[in-house]
Amino acid sequence: MRIPLHTRAAHIYRLGIKELWSLLRDPAMLVLIVYTFSLSIYVAATAMPESLNNAAIAIVDLDGSPLSARIAAGFYPPHFRTPSLVSAAQADAGLDSGNYTFVLAIPPDYQRDTLAGRAPTIQLNIDATRMSQAFTGNGYIQQIVGAEVGDFLRRQQETAAPPVALDLRMRFNPNLEQSWFGSLMEIINNVTMLSIILTGAALIREREHGTIEHLLVMPVTPMEIMLAKVWSMGTVVVLAALASLVFIVQGALHVPITGSIALFVLVTALHLFATTSMGIFLATLARSMPQFGMLLVLVLVLVPLQLLSGGSTPRESMPVLVQDIMLAAPTTHFVAAAQAILYRGAGFSVIWPQMLALVAIGAVLFALSLRRFRKTIGQMA
Repeated sequence: MRIPLHTRAAHIYRLGIKELWSLLRDPAMLVLIVYTFSLSIYVAATAMPESLNNAAIAIVDLDGSPLSARIAAGFYPPHFRTPSLVSAAQADAGLDSGNYTFVLAIPPDYQRDTLAGRAPTIQLNIDATRMSQAFTGNGYIQQIVGAEVGDFLRRQQETAAPPVALDLRMRFNPNLEQSWFGSLMEIINNVTMLSIILTGAALIREREHGTIEHLLVMPVTPMEIMLAKVWSMGTVVVLAALASLVFIVQGALHVPITGSIALFVLVTALHLFATTSMGIFLATLARSMPQFGMLLVLVLVLVPLQLLSGGSTPRESMPVLVQDIMLAAPTTHFVAAAQAILYRGAGFSVIWPQMLALVAIGAVLFALSLRRFRKTIGQMA
């Protein structure tokens, strides 16, 4: 007997509602969802910035010349606080008390020796207990001092301008704010992680509670059961990601989103079709949640999907073999499309190849998962 299409749709809808009610009765999963798309996003964006931010610096100016004043003016927010002009004794006390991370000491007659070509030296004292700022700030300070001295010499000596000048312009993130990158990439990574966990946990939860046997005696097919889990858990992840994007990224972190949020939601939905299918496939291989967790983390599933997708490092810097292999992973295309939309304001005309790849990969993963799911429930029947 052929089941009408509207009846199948009704089965899928009602089974999906059942999955949502089951999720509401699982406090651990609800806490995980809230944490993953709230505090986790905020911490990832602000806890350990890779770029220098608001570093405390003091300057001991023993020269008092226009050049030393120019160097002091080269340090300003957001990378550095406004420099404090202190004496040598105050600088040592400030380093000891932790008030300053950097102390730049400009010696007497520094401008005169520089113009005479004697190559004088500047002493830089660093509080190395602040490792994240000490290492990065050392390079920043050398670049700033070198640029200010070079520009001062060119103006004083009236040398001819070079035939070619390099005009640097930072696009999409002018101040190189780490929070702009970290928050959005954390959402992208968490969408992948949570979609696999939720769908896998939904299937394992039914097996542990014995409700999967009830489904087997109902007039529903394995495809309807699987599609119900895909749409229900995918909807939860999409809504959580959308709320995080609006309230955490744009609201709390003040990260500008230049692209279409609706287009990002569409790409996320296509990606979730693949990752939720992957979660069901892994759940058919595991007999319990601990085994599912081991499959997800230890058997090289989640880590490569996140680290080799181009979110942490550009794909161009990876070996060619790794680049080719990761083309079969949905995260590679999702990261490329999401970054293009959220960072650069790309439209459909730019990201349609990634969307097409997500549809193809999702269809393959869904077919493989459905085959494995049918085999698993067939053994239980």
